[in-house]
Amino acid sequence: MKASSKHIISFGGLGLLLVLCFLLNIALGSVNIPFRSILAVFFDSSAVKESWSYIVLDYRLPKAITAILVGAGLGVSGLLMQTLFRNPLAGPFVLGISSGASLGVALLIMGSSFLGGASLVLASKWGIVIAAAVGSFLVLLLVLLVSARVRDTMAILIIGLMFGSITAAIVSVLAFFSPSEQLQQYIFWSFGSLGDLSWTDLGLFAGILVLGLLLTLWALKGLNGLLLGEAYAQSLGLSLKRHRLVVILATSLLAGSVTAFAGPIALIGLAIPHMARQLLQTNNHRILFPGVLLLGGILLLLCDTIAQLPQSELSLPINAVTAMIGAPVVIWLLVRKRNMIF
Repeated sequence: MKASSKHIISFGGLGLLLVLCFLLNIALGSVNIPFRSILAVFFDSSAVKESWSYIVLDYRLPKAITAILVGAGLGVSGLLMQTLFRNPLAGPFVLGISSGASLGVALLIMGSSFLGGASLVLASKWGIVIAAAVGSFLVLLLVLLVSARVRDTMAILIIGLMFGSITAAIVSVLAFFSPSEQLQQYIFWSFGSLGDLSWTDLGLFAGILVLGLLLTLWALKGLNGLLLGEAYAQSLGLSLKRHRLVVILATSLLAGSVTAFAGPIALIGLAIPHMARQLLQTNNHRILFPGVLLLGGILLLLCDTIAQLPQSELSLPINAVTAMIGAPVVIWLLVRKRNMIF
């Protein structure tokens, strides 16, 4: 069987699994709603309880779509970073994007001692989204300025990690001087959440994410060239400086928007590219790109289904579940294969 045929079968299987995980995520929750009633919500809502219709259409459905978008965005941004730095441990947040978002939210929530009562007004849902976006953008701006002057890709990686360390230190100082209520609010945000987006929020989030994915599509050919080394990529006529800037910008849009709207979601961006390489047995980014999109959505839907503890009013932090599920999967894959395609 040709490799292309194998990949088509793999994509078909992943697409079917994504649909099944999507339906499972919508069907399960703290309120027991029969599956027939869930289907009736979409086709004949008048025959379903109004409360059930509200739960499905205004909470479970947006949350499931958010999970797919977050998983896809983090998976693709992780793939970009691992290829750009040629480092299997690189993830979407190595440039300090998540740390910048965390600093912005920390200044907003835990800055009441400096802002007085104004922080109580600003620390609303959209205030937190804007603060996270501004923090991510400022770190991105610094990284872009540095990347324009530094030729060594590994130096950019180290500088991004240093930016992350600086912002983490500032957040720690703010946390030390903050009252328990503000510290608790910040910690809850750092757990990550997929269920806080309305349809309007989801539309804005999806628009930013699509822009990042379009930039990624433009960069796919260059990413394949980078796998063979920067000298080979330049021999193909690839402008390394411009390509590097596009990849950094795409990663920032993907990871920054996810952090702004859903909080810092751990491990997905690191794990998904490795899972895609092992499953598809290729380094071709034209094949890995759709595979990462599908796998990211599947894994985060499964993690969210587990996190919401069906038939229970309790819900686990999504960050804890992604770490507990994602890390063993990657370890098992790497031990089983004993090597990584990279």
